[in-house]
Amino acid sequence: MGRNKLLSHDVLLDRLLTQLERVGPGGLTFAKASQAAGLSAASLVQRFGARDAMVEAVLLHAWDRLDAATAAADADVPITPAGAIDLLLTLSPGDAAACNVPDGLLLLREDIRNPVLCARGAAWGARLAEALGRRFTDVAADAERLGWQMASIWQGAIIWWAFRRNGDATSAIRTALEDWCDSVDACDSKRNNRNHGVLDGPLNESR
Repeated sequence: MGRNKLLSHDVLLDRLLTQLERVGPGGLTFAKASQAAGLSAASLVQRFGARDAMVEAVLLHAWDRLDAATAAADADVPITPAGAIDLLLTLSPGDAAACNVPDGLLLLREDIRNPVLCARGAAWGARLAEALGRRFTDVAADAERLGWQMASIWQGAIIWWAFRRNGDATSAIRTALEDWCDSVDACDSKRNNRNHGVLDGPLNESR
């Protein structure tokens, strides 16, 4: 019990998250969690009650970390289209994507299966889309649409890079995002400019 009290909940969850990424949600037993945490399996049962509750707590902790990283990137990068690209590159796994994607898909399955985790993912997506969209326009409907589109392009770029290995991951993801910007006439991301918060071009023409 003494060791249990000395280990903070956040440190415990960090250790369990590392182990979960190694063995997958289905493989995180109390025995394997005990090895990673340096605590007895009985102590972990006392903390979490059930294995599924432990896995949920670990994945909620991962969402907490992603929320914090997203908020920090949002605060750091310019409110420009190029800033939107930089925000996503900050959150990208880099060349580790090749090995992270299969593991990430296992975690994604658990996130989608569990209603609590699914709600966290949807909420994060909405915050990310908002942060991206307002770097293109102040028109709310256009900002939301562009934000979700850009987030989708980003995730697809990561997955396809893991298959294709076409250059380094950061360059490949940046190119995909810049090409998307050009394809929707949203920006020339190299210009780093903004026109009174509203995009020029067909995006703001009457529909």
